[in-house]
Amino acid sequence: MKLKIAAILALACTAALSQGAPLTPDQIKALPPPVNHRVDFGAEVKPIFEASCIRCHGRGRVKGGLRIDSRETLLKGGDSGPAAVVGKSAQSYIIALVAGTDPDEMMPKKGKKLTAGEVGVLRAWIDQGLVWDPEIGFGPIPPKNLDPRLPKIPNGANEPNPLDRFLDAYFQAHNVKPAPVVSDRLFARRAYLDVIGLLPPAGELEAFVKSRKPDKRAALVRDLLGRDEAYAQNWLTFWNDLLRNDYKGTGYIDGGREQITQWLYSALRTNMPYDQFVAELVDPKKPSEGFIKGIVWRGVVNSSQMPQMQAAQNVSQVFMGVNLKCASCHDSFINDWQLSDSYGLANVFSDNALEICRCDVPTGQKAATKFLFPQLGEIRATTNKTERLGDLARVITCPKDGRLTRTIVNRLWERLMGRGLVEPVDDMQQTAWDQDVLDWLAEDLAEHHYDLKETMERIMTSRAYQLPAADLGDGRATNYVFTGPAVRRLSAEEFRDALTSLTGVGYASADADIGVGDSVKKKFAPTKTAKWIWNEPRAAETAPEGVIYARKTIHLAAVPQEATALVVCDNGFELFVNGHKAGEGNDYSKPFMVDMRQWLKLGDNVIAVRAVNAAGTKGVNNPAGLYIYARVRADGRKAAMDFVSDASWSVTDQNVAGWEQSGFAESGWKPASELGKGAMAPWRLKGDLIAMQFAAMHQGTVRAALVASDPLMTALGRPNREQVVTTRATEATTLQALELTNGKTLAETLKRGAAEIVKQNESGPKLISSIYEEAVGRKPTRTELKMAVELVGQKPKPASVEDFLWAMVMLPEFQLIY
Repeated sequence: MKLKIAAILALACTAALSQGAPLTPDQIKALPPPVNHRVDFGAEVKPIFEASCIRCHGRGRVKGGLRIDSRETLLKGGDSGPAAVVGKSAQSYIIALVAGTDPDEMMPKKGKKLTAGEVGVLRAWIDQGLVWDPEIGFGPIPPKNLDPRLPKIPNGANEPNPLDRFLDAYFQAHNVKPAPVVSDRLFARRAYLDVIGLLPPAGELEAFVKSRKPDKRAALVRDLLGRDEAYAQNWLTFWNDLLRNDYKGTGYIDGGREQITQWLYSALRTNMPYDQFVAELVDPKKPSEGFIKGIVWRGVVNSSQMPQMQAAQNVSQVFMGVNLKCASCHDSFINDWQLSDSYGLANVFSDNALEICRCDVPTGQKAATKFLFPQLGEIRATTNKTERLGDLARVITCPKDGRLTRTIVNRLWERLMGRGLVEPVDDMQQTAWDQDVLDWLAEDLAEHHYDLKETMERIMTSRAYQLPAADLGDGRATNYVFTGPAVRRLSAEEFRDALTSLTGVGYASADADIGVGDSVKKKFAPTKTAKWIWNEPRAAETAPEGVIYARKTIHLAAVPQEATALVVCDNGFELFVNGHKAGEGNDYSKPFMVDMRQWLKLGDNVIAVRAVNAAGTKGVNNPAGLYIYARVRADGRKAAMDFVSDASWSVTDQNVAGWEQSGFAESGWKPASELGKGAMAPWRLKGDLIAMQFAAMHQGTVRAALVASDPLMTALGRPNREQVVTTRATEATTLQALELTNGKTLAETLKRGAAEIVKQNESGPKLISSIYEEAVGRKPTRTELKMAVELVGQKPKPASVEDFLWAMVMLPEFQLIY
């Protein structure tokens, strides 16, 4: 029979499209002989298929009509007939192709060619009846309970982490001799940043290094994973990117987009099981519905960006590793997804069945409502949207959905190791560089009740995680071989938090409303009611452009250990305590937290504010207001010494020298006009705002993950989150270089940090050693110390310390995770 050459050349793997012409006796004689033992499908055939076949014929991919999802699809063959004849390997066209009887048609066209021994394995397997393990498949949805056989442990060896048992075999197969694991210091820095996103405090790091406990690395990982608040604040960044959740930006002002911050933070802090996590996002209640709501774009938007299609794209991409972007406009050119697949899933989120538009042109047709993988379960064609969402949540989290678990463990591996087991992470139909590791992690996650922290502990306690970091370049090479984690850059948020650890200068307040529990609300509940004030009673409606000055004298019966003022001003303010400038802010949409402790004293204290109302838009009312709540507490005293903005403040619009000082005569000043409570229009401060902000301050420094992006974080790769972002670029950019050398945000942080550090009155060498330990987790070498002392001096000045901080934060050792 004449071969269909064009179809054969389309193949990139092992199987034939046709039975082809019979082999001649000489060709049969030239074939590698069958191996002379009973073939184990899982141990011998499966690796051959994974290495050379399924890239084109498995995981949902079809070439020339051929799939090798199962024994049945292999025997069925391709467009022109069967690929194998059971019991007759010499007559099976798959053998002719992989053996290269015709060099021009040898398979695979791409990928690893089979050795003579591997061809012999396939021959014996076919001759012995083509026995297929029913628990092994190569379809788009891997079978549940697929538990790869753990390699045997060498005699006398301790049983390592199961991941290492797989990777030992992997290293042997790829002729890799793993390097010794990294030092305790490098391991601890890597683990702290990966789990909680913070540099290890010097004291904790030294205690870990000095410990002689044999299991101290595993204990450290468990300890870090148990720090629920720090873990949640770090991993909030990862999930905000995936779920395109942010605190400001397109859609939030007009209600076309909703935050899920409180729900997400709570889910992370309590380590919600992943199947429940997914179900509550797919079939949401009010706190979690912002994800599938997407963004209601204003203006002209094509059909592929309507909210229902956004939901289909986002759910498939984040949870199943399927990219439907192309297939939302037309049948995809880059994978096998069809336009009808995208509309079938989008229908789940729509009140009515959607009309299919191909490249924005209506077709008059409607797709059947369905999930991407119908074999997982049915979504009822009901008009009740709530029922459809419930069906989708049930189907996507059903026990036989092996794609769900594989997608998330691949994402975790990529986050912790710098490169996924499958790349790109949003195309789970690609082949993993070690399928057994992916399968085992996925099944282990399911067996441990979808506990993501358990999976993270598995990865981080493996020897593989502890190997020296490798420079992977762009990390996407097709011939990639794992030798250890990738060298990674600090994320934008990690870099910003590291600056805070180094300088003590952080964010004044959080933008993320993470919510506070009843006990926290009670603990930090206001003792007084603050009012919006200004110098005229109608300022909440409109006020002239300009500056007012406000003062109040407070009496403290004890020196406070806690004294923080929450200040909001439309438009900006400067706050003075006893004549000293304590803080400022110029964003009326957010509260600023000002620490007043160093300027307060026993007895009378003058609190003064310079408040600015900027020019408004012509023809639009220009409101003005000042809101202050100060929490002031002393140890051992039950009574709070809080004070607030209200009519007891004095105000004027005249700038007179000394107005912010004690002893100033308030001649011509008048009582402030109370405009209303915090929740009044137009500012609408939320009722729990005060408790939330003070609770955040009580827990420590406000983390970068809890604030809206600033120019430095934007330059370092924090996305705007209007689209799902599953990985951040690792390559340095011109924008980053400019921001790191000339950026205002970094410059001001280091300048303020240097001024605060100098106040500690440490000698130059001691200050230098402290900064080295905080920044890079070690003491400076003799050469480094000598050079730094020449810069900083024995008695440091702010300018020289600022220069030294610049030098430290530019170090690759500071910016990278090795």
